[in-house]
Amino acid sequence: MFCSPHNPSGRVWTVEELCKIGDICLKHNVIVVSDEIHQDFVFRGKHTVFANLGEKYQQNCIICTSPSKTFNLASMLISNIFIPNAQLRRKFRKEVNAAGISQMSVLGLVAAETAYSKGEEWYYKMIEYVRGNIDFVQNFVKNNLPEVRMIDTEGTYLVWLDFRKTGLSTEELDRRIIHNAKLWLDSGKIFGKCGEGFERINAACPRSILQEALERIKNVL
Repeated sequence: MFCSPHNPSGRVWTVEELCKIGDICLKHNVIVVSDEIHQDFVFRGKHTVFANLGEKYQQNCIICTSPSKTFNLASMLISNIFIPNAQLRRKFRKEVNAAGISQMSVLGLVAAETAYSKGEEWYYKMIEYVRGNIDFVQNFVKNNLPEVRMIDTEGTYLVWLDFRKTGLSTEELDRRIIHNAKLWLDSGKIFGKCGEGFERINAACPRSILQEALERIKNVL
């Protein structure tokens, strides 16, 4: 299970890194399921679809995308699964049918088609605004939160903040953010032990909301 671009760190993988992962998986007979749902949010570098690395990688992967992140359509319950390998595709369809998933949402289908065919102008304006929000967070952290480090965001609209130098335990950090700042961020601990001491912020919102959230964090620290 592979996340590209990476959530929560915002890493945009290089072609060399992707090929290395692909080679390791081929060597050990491991299928790559590449979650590329944030592929439209790349601010530095270039997103490479895993299946486009070459024929041998293409035949050993499943690519997952959706309009839900880019066009805010998560409630429409629509996604895209690309499986170039015919045998693997048959296996996948068999499992989907066995799970009783036989029809998709009509609203979702119409929403996805509309977003992909008519949403280009909106997309470019949205991505410019989100890029500005990420820059805003970076500047705010640099100027107002000296003990907090923002991990460089290459992709996604999610900002990964490192609070470990504050000296606060994970429990105390969560308590201050939830109960004192009255914010609902994603605690790094939900991503495993390596995420403890981090918090994830969604920057895809009005800048006024983002500024208020950051001011609240500043106050409780």
